[in-house]
Amino acid sequence: MNLPLPRLDDPEGDRVPAGFEVIDAHVHVFPARTFEAIWRWFEAHAWGIRYKLHAAEAIAFLQARGVSRMTGLHYAHVPGMARSLNQFAAELGRDHPALIPFGTVLPGEPDAAAIVEEAFGVHGLQGIKLHCHVQQFAPNDPVLDDVYRQCIRFNRPLLIHAGREPELPAYPADIQKLCNVSFMRDVLSRFPELTVIVPHLGADEIPGYGELLGEYPNLYLDTTMMVAEYLPARPEVAFLARWSDR
Repeated sequence: MNLPLPRLDDPEGDRVPAGFEVIDAHVHVFPARTFEAIWRWFEAHAWGIRYKLHAAEAIAFLQARGVSRMTGLHYAHVPGMARSLNQFAAELGRDHPALIPFGTVLPGEPDAAAIVEEAFGVHGLQGIKLHCHVQQFAPNDPVLDDVYRQCIRFNRPLLIHAGREPELPAYPADIQKLCNVSFMRDVLSRFPELTVIVPHLGADEIPGYGELLGEYPNLYLDTTMMVAEYLPARPEVAFLARWSDR
């Protein structure tokens, strides 16, 4: 694998075509210094960053191009980080009504359940974002059970990067051991009331996630990066049409 991976510099239109309402379901928003550190990591280990926009700039950029609303996502990679990120997301959401702010928590950190409770009950955040690769956990690890229970209690969705791509050498964990569609099946079977969003169509396990869509009505997928040739797997048009509502 040659790094950094090639950046797509395809032509960009002025705005969303007339007659369409677009809600961007996967927009990362971080405080400025955290964002800049993430950009440096991606430049070195993954893709070059096409739009180096801080959170408020990214929201304005999307709105100027006709995106009506967007889900703001972040993740904590060290203990003690989640509360400040959640506070940041809440303030950003208050300042920018187009944003649907999510919170986060580091699985296994002290007071994880309380952090999620505060995210929903105090800050009014609309979901929780987790990232198996960055946070180094498998989705069916029992350490997450209290997080799942809080999402069910508050009737808020969980967006969890549980797919195996991108499998970058710089990640400190073995992605193949952390991510498998069977692990998500285990979660859904144990927590059938949990609303789960798996981004990137589950990456390279699209057929397996299609089976889960047929079995669990609370499961949703997002298409981020999967129809833009960033990741190696390609969804079939028939799959997208079959599950267009999910």
